[in-house]
Amino acid sequence: MRTSDFEYQLPAELIAQEPLPDRAASRLLVLDRATGQVQHDLFRNVAGYFEPGDVLVINDSRVSSFRLRGRRPSGAAVEALILERVDGSTYRALMKPGRRLHPGDRVLFADGLEGTVLKREDDGSRLLELSAAGGDLTAALGRQAEAPLPPYIRKPLKAKERYQTVYSAVDGSTAAPTAGLHFTAEMLREVERAGVRIARITLHVGASTFRPVRAESLEEHRLAGERFTISREAADTVNQAAGRVFAVGTTSTRALEAAAVSPGTVAPMDGQTDLFIRPGHEFRIVKGLVTNFHMPRSTLFVLVAAFAGREKLLRAYSEAVRERYRFLSLGDAMLVV
Repeated sequence: MRTSDFEYQLPAELIAQEPLPDRAASRLLVLDRATGQVQHDLFRNVAGYFEPGDVLVINDSRVSSFRLRGRRPSGAAVEALILERVDGSTYRALMKPGRRLHPGDRVLFADGLEGTVLKREDDGSRLLELSAAGGDLTAALGRQAEAPLPPYIRKPLKAKERYQTVYSAVDGSTAAPTAGLHFTAEMLREVERAGVRIARITLHVGASTFRPVRAESLEEHRLAGERFTISREAADTVNQAAGRVFAVGTTSTRALEAAAVSPGTVAPMDGQTDLFIRPGHEFRIVKGLVTNFHMPRSTLFVLVAAFAGREKLLRAYSEAVRERYRFLSLGDAMLVV
């Protein structure tokens, strides 16, 4: 299947640059995948689309990556996306300009924070040793670390927690599972009061989430593996669903479908998945999807197209553009039923 089949025109001005003051105030486009019919609503009303006996599956991964901006002693600008702490004060990072940074090179950040490149890894990342004037590295990082926003967002966040879901709990993601950013704690309580059970699973979003599909055909594209965990409790909740299973986000969808052992049944699992869901995939678990509006030609857009139907999704996106919805990570939401 051609990657170009998943192209659409996204006006740059519709890419949301900051979150709304109220998480639940996002708009909600509801797409019926059987008929292609579209409704327009507000996200705060999403609980009304669930029924008693349904299960809502959320990804409780928490963004632990962060971005640092600094300079080399020569004055040249450097940017480091810190992916994870390896041990002590050593971190794994994606760095720009990567080709010019070699073992032994120093990077000067603000507030007395300094980094030394230790090693280049096979995947292009660097091992970076950080230190802080005065020795309090944690405090210095707390002051200087920025939320690791996607490259299409040019404004820094005023509050870092707005790039975390209200239910985030397990450190490990490079990017937020953004479909969940719209939920408030009160909305989740409202969902449960409506007779809907909530299952928490974990999938840590990797850096490859920002990489577009460059291959001419989808079959040539490979996803990097991402760590995920489905506990026995979460699996039992999903398997005992009396109604539909709704996944919050493409991350929850991939974890559930990767752990499926038969229609309607998932196995408890702790491992990695590189599952690339594209048209033709038989969805064995997920019957409803809460998601955001995604970049054209992205694996996320392809997944939603596989679930909703490519033509129906493209028509819904065209209407979203006409109606001036806010797109991508900090934008509005879609519910596919």
